[in-house]
Amino acid sequence: MKRPGKEKSILGRINDLSHRIVLMLVFPIIISLLLMLFYAYKYHSSIQRMETIAGLKTVVAEDIPGAAWNIISGRETFAESKIYVMMHDVEDTVERISEETSEENRLSLMVAGRTMETLENYVDIIRDNIDKQVPVVENEAVLVEVRDVAALVDSMLNEYVAKEIESSAKMSISLLWVIIITAAAEVIIVILAIWFRNRSMKKTAFFVRQPIEELEKVTTLLAEGTLDARLPDTDVTELRNLTRQVNSMADDLEAMMKKSELDAKRLRKAELRTLQAQINPHFLYNTLDAIMWKAEAGEKDEVIQLTSALSDFFRISLSSGADWIPISQEKKHIEGYLKIQQTRYRDIMKYEIDIPDEIGEYYMLKLMLQPLIENALYHGIKIKRGGGMIKVEGKAEDGFLVFSVSDTGLGMTEEQLEDLNERMKKGQPSVSEGGGGGFGLVNVNMRIRLYYNQTDGLMIESNSEGTKVSFKVPCRTKEEISEHESISG
Repeated sequence: MKRPGKEKSILGRINDLSHRIVLMLVFPIIISLLLMLFYAYKYHSSIQRMETIAGLKTVVAEDIPGAAWNIISGRETFAESKIYVMMHDVEDTVERISEETSEENRLSLMVAGRTMETLENYVDIIRDNIDKQVPVVENEAVLVEVRDVAALVDSMLNEYVAKEIESSAKMSISLLWVIIITAAAEVIIVILAIWFRNRSMKKTAFFVRQPIEELEKVTTLLAEGTLDARLPDTDVTELRNLTRQVNSMADDLEAMMKKSELDAKRLRKAELRTLQAQINPHFLYNTLDAIMWKAEAGEKDEVIQLTSALSDFFRISLSSGADWIPISQEKKHIEGYLKIQQTRYRDIMKYEIDIPDEIGEYYMLKLMLQPLIENALYHGIKIKRGGGMIKVEGKAEDGFLVFSVSDTGLGMTEEQLEDLNERMKKGQPSVSEGGGGGFGLVNVNMRIRLYYNQTDGLMIESNSEGTKVSFKVPCRTKEEISEHESISG
């Protein structure tokens, strides 16, 4: 029985672990970023204030006294000199910067603001003297005061800039300490996160491994014939349904095996005979060996190509139990077979496939061409010094499909050819030739005559320059195949 409240999925545990680790790592980063942004903002604001005050220094120290001298000397009027505009701009700017400045640095700006009022009073005196037409000498004396007051304002501004620089330096040191402390905290947190991750992964591994080991143990027992073996229920969500299905399968299997043990043995024998006629086990072993060699040699692309070709070969060989497949699939099947064999016999075998795509939609009985190619390779090309060429051709002609497999191998003598034709008529492969020589040809010949309901099967031509095996069958579309016959899409 499943224990209530303890069920937990593998994905849920992993998500919990990842969320906790992310929170542990992200939280100090966010805090440090906020602190750095805060100090960066203060630092930037301080720089902007200093740049603004630095821009006022030229106005105070040079522009305003210069404008006053131009007024006294008669070069400009008050309106032309814009002296009041400059003073008011300075006063407004100093007042605005003073409001943005911290309490400890505000005093210099407050003194500068009051001094600007004194400077404006002296400019007012110059204006009044000019209105009263007093001698220039008196205004020159006032000009000296204007210059002195402007210099005093300039010194106050310099003092403010110096204090701001000092404050910025302190902020820089504070920012450095924030970075150092944050980095140290992050290192400590990373170490803790790694420790927490390892500890949690061990728990999760045990949580997952225990039911999987039980599953492996029971399935091994079932495979060995102990059909009464059953799995205990599990708290792992992803494995619970699998556990129940395995137990259900074991129940069904046990009942079925007791009921039809004899029939199953006969069926297995029949299946083995069918598979033996279609798939040469040595071909599979050699191909897997070739894939292993390529993998050990680090030839990744070759491994991928061989694996893909082997996958295509067996998938089309089985075709979900279908007897009829499109010619395009049969073509792909022999392409996979030839690619695999060329890896083994690269130095002695060449091949060419000439089956136009236009006939690819027609259907044909599956596994018609591969046994012919296998026969050409093992009994023609392989035993000839220097190897040779295998050529596969297919075409549509007057409502028929014509296929041929020719090789430039050793060929057959007249006696061998006559013996082979005789055995194909009787449907009897040669025991001595096994699955390669006569068995594949006889099998294909029998299937053509049976499934296509025709007297002619394979036509074989052979001499010392090679062998050509061909056959001719009607063009059949998917719709033309009987509904009682199995077809592959």
